[in-house]
Amino acid sequence: MSPRFILAVTDFSNQGTHALDRAALLSAEHGAVLTLAWLGYPGEAPPADAANRLGQHALQLSQVHGIKVRAAGRLAHTARELLPEVGAADLVVWGATRVRSLRTFFLGQPVDELLRSAQRPVLLARRRAEHPYRKLLVAVDFSPASPSLVDLGCAISKTAPVEIFHAIDTINERKLRQAEVPDRDIKVYRAQCLRHAQDRMVRLTDSCDTRRNRVQPAIGRGDPSLQALVQQQRSGSDLIVVGKHPASAFSDLMFESVSARILSFPAGDDTRSDVLIVPHNWQPALGTAAATQPAAGQTGARRIRAGAPKAPAGPNPAALNAGA
Repeated sequence: MSPRFILAVTDFSNQGTHALDRAALLSAEHGAVLTLAWLGYPGEAPPADAANRLGQHALQLSQVHGIKVRAAGRLAHTARELLPEVGAADLVVWGATRVRSLRTFFLGQPVDELLRSAQRPVLLARRRAEHPYRKLLVAVDFSPASPSLVDLGCAISKTAPVEIFHAIDTINERKLRQAEVPDRDIKVYRAQCLRHAQDRMVRLTDSCDTRRNRVQPAIGRGDPSLQALVQQQRSGSDLIVVGKHPASAFSDLMFESVSARILSFPAGDDTRSDVLIVPHNWQPALGTAAATQPAAGQTGARRIRAGAPKAPAGPNPAALNAGA
């Protein structure tokens, strides 16, 4: 799936700027139409000039990259209010700062809510976008969704090499050791797991057809999220593509997903990569008409009134980062 319509979400922070630049590069590469939307810190009023700033960003990106860019006609205060625009997009590029609050501890980040409700691939832009992606790492678990995950990774970049990575989980091996199973039997079990993973990897890479010449398999051992990050730094990939099983907010709280753990590991700006999270039940875009109509049961975004915005209910991490 080559994206035709891309939505870039920004809060005007540094990370939001990374998202706008990355979305523009992807739009230029795929000839896609780009829409810019603003989503701020919960409880904080939008800047008085937010709509004008979006329009200026749209004009600048259009002139620099030679692409079609428009600013969303309204400002969203919650991830739910973004759903009409998300429904018309093939890909969402997220650049809003992560929120730290009691609500997000129990319900997750706004991007988590978007992933559960919108069923769209969401690309989290975490580093400066200076060039198109040069190498991709697609983390797979050999579930039925793995082939489409590889296809989407190959479609995001038309030319970049793609490394398909699978980490053999060692939980069962640890259980065998705890049960005092002889080392000889554990080595046999480990070899069987490796052969099984290699067979599955061959079938998966063979399904890539014409892309086979730029697809390379890799297998590791251990925690899937940690090993994916280790492999990313070893290979120099600047984008990790990872799937996400359907889950409720409670399930995400109790059982952290691989994608969430990848995002939670600390890393410097020069070592961390962007992350494309693909829900296993993701749906194709509804079309451009959906962007102009609120979803059923949704309330429209608030209108912007002239004058100074209300004081925020809490500190804005985007502003704190900008002043650092």
